[in-house]
Amino acid sequence: MKWQEFYETYSRLIYAVARKAGLSDAEAHDVVQETAIGVARSIGRYRREAGSFKAWLLQLTRWRIVDQMRKRSPADAGRFPRSGTATLERVPDLAGAALEEVWDGEWRNTLLKAAVAHVKRQVSAKHFQIFDCAALKHWAPAKVAEELGVSIAQVYLVKHRVAALLKREVARLEKAP
Repeated sequence: MKWQEFYETYSRLIYAVARKAGLSDAEAHDVVQETAIGVARSIGRYRREAGSFKAWLLQLTRWRIVDQMRKRSPADAGRFPRSGTATLERVPDLAGAALEEVWDGEWRNTLLKAAVAHVKRQVSAKHFQIFDCAALKHWAPAKVAEELGVSIAQVYLVKHRVAALLKREVARLEKAP
């Protein structure tokens, strides 16, 4: 995977998770940049045997989110409800299940969007339009055929073939880097 493709795919994921963890727009962008730098510095030391890429990237992101929380000044704490607890204690559980649940949802969405964009560039515009209507918009095959001037058999065939490409692309992205 090329660095540009990596960044375009995973920066959205990191940003969305950072925002959902309670960071501001600027803080979330900082998390994206710092995580990307961390990946670039340590990608050579990453080993699949030590764990999945997904888990490794989550850990890097979690550390950067915590770093951003620690950087907040006491004046920034006023943006959060007063509860007598430290800022880090008032955000989602950065160490446990809450962040992992957010991460898993964003991970699936990010990979699917990236895979769809990649597959769209691989197939003809007509075939992608058929797939989009049939699979992504959930139109009935008869409606797709009628609206796009193709046979129902072609709708099924194109949907099957493009879905297979999409499945392979998601699998490739899951194995990144």
